[in-house]
Amino acid sequence: MAGHTGYAELPLHPGNAPPWLFKRMKKLAGAIAEIIVNEYGSKEFLTRLSDPYWFQAFSCVLGFDWHSSGTTTVTMGALKEALEQRDLGIKVAGGKGKTALNTPKEIGEIAEEFGASNRKSKELIRASKLSAKVDSAAVQDGFTLYHHTFVLSEKADWAVVQQGMNTETRKARRYHWLSFKLNSFVNEPHTAVCSDIRTKTLNMVAKEAEENRKLSVSLVREGEALQLIKEKENVKILNMPSSHWFDTRHYKTLEELENFQPENYEELLLFRGVGPAMVRALALTSELIYGAKRSWRDPAKYSFAFGGKDGVPYPVARERMDSATNFLEEVVRQTDLNNWEKKKIFHKLKNHLS
Repeated sequence: MAGHTGYAELPLHPGNAPPWLFKRMKKLAGAIAEIIVNEYGSKEFLTRLSDPYWFQAFSCVLGFDWHSSGTTTVTMGALKEALEQRDLGIKVAGGKGKTALNTPKEIGEIAEEFGASNRKSKELIRASKLSAKVDSAAVQDGFTLYHHTFVLSEKADWAVVQQGMNTETRKARRYHWLSFKLNSFVNEPHTAVCSDIRTKTLNMVAKEAEENRKLSVSLVREGEALQLIKEKENVKILNMPSSHWFDTRHYKTLEELENFQPENYEELLLFRGVGPAMVRALALTSELIYGAKRSWRDPAKYSFAFGGKDGVPYPVARERMDSATNFLEEVVRQTDLNNWEKKKIFHKLKNHLS
C-alpha cells in the first residue's frame, strides 16, 4: 500500500527555468538517478525521492534555492525527461497543472511498457488517484493541489511527489508518498510531515478519526445522510454550522453513493463527486449524531528544511542533514561531470544545506 512520507512548505516563485539551466538539470538528474539505480537499486531511488530532506538537497544540487517552489515542479519535470532518455526501469507520470490530468493515461502506458498486468495497471492508477484525493480532501490544510507526479519502477514500486498552493499566503506545500512503507492510505499514512508553520487542518487520516471514518461510510451506505438532507428541507429553522452541513448539492452524490455501497473510506474518497465539502459534512454529521470525534491535528511534525539552530520548530536534525548531503556528494563524485562542475555542485550543497 502507500506510505505518506512528508510535507514541505515553499514560497511560490514565478517564471520558468531558462533553457540552458533546464538542459543542465536534466543531464545531472539523469546521471544521479542512473548511479543510484545501478549501485543501490530502483527501490533505493524511490526511497530517496520520498524523503523531503534528500529531495531538497537533490533540488539544490540541480540548481534551485532551497526555499523555491520550483524545487518541486521543475525538478520533477527535469527528472521525468531525464528518465525518458535512460533505460533504468523507472519512469515518471504526471506533472504540473493540466499535465497532471494525464497521469492515469501515462501510468497505463508505463505499466504496459514494463509488462505489468491490466489488473496491476488499474491498481497503480488507483494509488495515484487516492494519494491525490487524500491530500486534497481527507487532509484539508488550506493547500490546493496543482502538481502531481507518480514515479513508477518496473517492479511496480512507486513514489508520489505532489504539491499544493495556498493562495492567501502564496506558499506551496509538498507531499511525498512511498508504496512500500505503510499499509493504509487513510490511517496515519505519514512517516514524516515537513512544514515551517502549522494550520488548522481537518485531518481525516489521523488515528483518532478512525471511528468517524467508519461512520462516514455507514452514513452513505445506510442512506442516513440523504435522509438528513430531506428532513432539513422540511424544517424552517435549523441552527447548525452552515459551513459544514449538507446542502442540496450533495443530494445526487449521496443517492449514487447509497447505490454504490462503498466498502471502506478509501472507496468513499475515490467516488466521483466526493470532495472537501462532502468529507466535512459527513465528518460533522458523524460527530453530531454519534459523537465520533474529528481530528484537527495538523500532521506536520518537522520543519521544511533541517530544523533551526535556535531549536524552532525543532533542533537541527544533524544526522539526517549529513546523511542527505554525504549521499549526494558521493553520487556526484561518481558522475562523468568535469571537476569544475563537481566543485560548483559541492559549493552549492554547502551553501544551501549548511
